[in-house]
Amino acid sequence: MWFDESVFYQIYPLGMCGAPAHNDGVTQSRILRVEGWVGHLKKLGVGAVYFSPVFESDAHGYDTRDYSKIDCRLGTNADFARVCTALHGAGIRVVLDGVFNHVGRGFWAFRDVLEKRWDSPYKDWFYVNFDGNNGYNDGLWYEGWEGHYELVKLNLRNPAVVDYLLGCVRGWVDEFGIDGLRLDVAYCLDLDFLRRLHDFCKAIRPDFFLLGEMLHGDYNQRVNPQMLDSCTNYECYKGLYSSFNSMNMFEITHSLQRQFGAEPWTLYKGKNLLCFADNHDVTRVASILSNPAHLRPLYGLLFGMPGIPCIYYGSEWGEKGDKGAGDAALRPAVAAPCENELTEWIAALARAHTQSRALCYGAYRTVLLTNRQVIFERSAEGERVLVAVNADAQPFTAHFDAQAGCADDLIDGSAHDFGGGSQLEPYSVHYWRVK
Repeated sequence: MWFDESVFYQIYPLGMCGAPAHNDGVTQSRILRVEGWVGHLKKLGVGAVYFSPVFESDAHGYDTRDYSKIDCRLGTNADFARVCTALHGAGIRVVLDGVFNHVGRGFWAFRDVLEKRWDSPYKDWFYVNFDGNNGYNDGLWYEGWEGHYELVKLNLRNPAVVDYLLGCVRGWVDEFGIDGLRLDVAYCLDLDFLRRLHDFCKAIRPDFFLLGEMLHGDYNQRVNPQMLDSCTNYECYKGLYSSFNSMNMFEITHSLQRQFGAEPWTLYKGKNLLCFADNHDVTRVASILSNPAHLRPLYGLLFGMPGIPCIYYGSEWGEKGDKGAGDAALRPAVAAPCENELTEWIAALARAHTQSRALCYGAYRTVLLTNRQVIFERSAEGERVLVAVNADAQPFTAHFDAQAGCADDLIDGSAHDFGGGSQLEPYSVHYWRVK
């Protein structure tokens, strides 16, 4: 599918476009800023943009007020349709954040419950107890997401709620031509709802992409032919930066072997999970790495390992942001792209990844492993690619059985001869297509 062969790019629009932290009710077409990024995205090799929440909300986007209306702080529906048209015109798909587990306190149906109580036709859209109370002193209790009562949990066992949400998705396809959804807190979503959503979306478009936010546990529970196409690979996210910080390539290799190796107990063989170095919820990779020189090999590893690579806006030039300083530090306003050598490196990696069936779909096999170096093989449809990473400040001569005499480097096009060992320069990455 197209998503297996794409590089994704995540934009948190309320942050990137410089919107106020709380909904001020003022309509301003900030989302049109994204139009000016289309050339940058093409140069970067992006095949799909994943937008964090764009719909009317109380504050940060995950507290939805209205699923049918673009947040006024970003502009109008016509503004966002214009952005989607520009992206589609450049061959870039559009994936929206589907926030279906909960809504904001400003959501129209919940406001009706607060006003009419037992008489509200929407009281069963939520988990409400009229004999209780809450921190907002509403004179009723309701379930909030993980104890956050600004996020009112939806009752996804109620057919009326499901029909409403599916109708919204249908509207997004018709109005904006979206190509997929990233499902917020998919690990919380009712399984029957996921099955229904899957069947509904695939009936609209068989190649409609369903990505779930998953943290830990068995991803197969929700990533399967009846539910999601893919999910966020948080296990390898942690392994990526931690392996470089501790100079222990065994950590990320253990995760890759556990998830995608050839052993019968391998968990996710044949599945492409979304792999990332950072996103809107975690410290930026440029801030979490102990050694800035590891940015290049880390991204080389990210684009070479199994999965669908995703870049978070700004990180392609080394934008920093510490989770300890609050979410706003991770979601800065950026007027225009700021390209540099790291951007060019990531663009080269993206080209190599998308042009290789082995890197998009290939099986995984560890070839060489030390604390500071790793070489693994990706193979598919007669193509073999060796991904070689040296995290050390010193050169390293790798001796291994390449089962071939020479190769072409997919990143820079140079020829390579395996005779007498392979020289890995400090902080280097190679994608050798074996002849």
